[in-house]
Amino acid sequence: MLLLIPGPVTTDARVKAAMAQDYAPWDNDFRQTYRQVCDGVLRVAQASPDEHAALALPGCGHFAVEAAIRTFVPQGGRLLAPSTGAYAARLQKLAGDAGRIAVPLAVGPAERVNPLAVAAALEQDPTLTHLALVYSETGSGICHDVPELARIAHALGRRVIVDAVSAFGALPLDLRGLPAVDAVVLTANKCLEGLPGAAFVVARRDSLEAARGNAGSWSLDLADIYQHTLQPNAGPRFTPPAPTLAALAVALDLYHEEGREARLARYTANMRALYDGIGALGLTPYLPPALQGPIVVNVLAPDAPTWNLQLFVDALKRRGYVLSNFYNTEQPTFRVGCIGAFGPDRMRLAVDAMGAALGDIGISRESAASGGFFPLPLTA
Repeated sequence: MLLLIPGPVTTDARVKAAMAQDYAPWDNDFRQTYRQVCDGVLRVAQASPDEHAALALPGCGHFAVEAAIRTFVPQGGRLLAPSTGAYAARLQKLAGDAGRIAVPLAVGPAERVNPLAVAAALEQDPTLTHLALVYSETGSGICHDVPELARIAHALGRRVIVDAVSAFGALPLDLRGLPAVDAVVLTANKCLEGLPGAAFVVARRDSLEAARGNAGSWSLDLADIYQHTLQPNAGPRFTPPAPTLAALAVALDLYHEEGREARLARYTANMRALYDGIGALGLTPYLPPALQGPIVVNVLAPDAPTWNLQLFVDALKRRGYVLSNFYNTEQPTFRVGCIGAFGPDRMRLAVDAMGAALGDIGISRESAASGGFFPLPLTA
């Protein structure tokens, strides 16, 4: 079964094999695995071990996003949060529920964050201490220029929190050159091609020291978790998802063998095979080529009387491919993930299966058109 969702992703057999045993989380051997994983995450972030720490939390990316907001933004603090889509909306909700004030910045559903608009908003409101960004918005498929936006915030004396959950390991990130970034949030089960259950925050050590007492939560206090890591032979603070972390250790080895640029090139090839293929089926991508990112492609739902997302998902699953069975854009679209341990040849087979699945629910190429822009090929 090939997972065509933007996480969890299809994993290498060697990663799965690491899950097939029991681990004692406080055993010295596992403590070494735990530190190996945290060191590997720092390496992917191109972070300085002297300036940054990688902190592991059990759970999904939203747990780590909330932990970062609670830790680095004081109670009642204000952060600028561009409204880039479904995951930015969740970030804003997490901030509000935690007693922080997320100030939205309007962004069109098919637009990138405008650096000039961010600069203007920060300049006009000196009470905004932080900028909170989603790097790859899987609600739409757009990737935003987080490094450039972080540099703007730095020039204006503001701090930055980055939700890089579906970007980390593929899109460029060099924390040594982004001193304004307090925290980058990621998970094991996206572009690192690990398994779900573990989230991480890569954070500045000086910011963690300065943030003690902010969180208002014991389990989501990154400053407290950081203090625990400073103890001799420190292991996890709470019982971790040990099999997930052991699998991630293997996934990180495979990642470093492949390299970030090669992994991004593979995902981009997957995206191009998909983007061109769905056009040939008569379907329309949600985004024009200039805005389409390499992580996930949203496809406009066919304007056909027999269209039913769940029936389409079921028909595709019978052929060995799994899609998300829900919409998260105002204009109905289904999402197809381009990340995971596979290449463009398998994506082309998946597109063929999509055509057959459409046929199963009575939709031909001629009846699949869903309006929008005319899709142009991404390949030469």
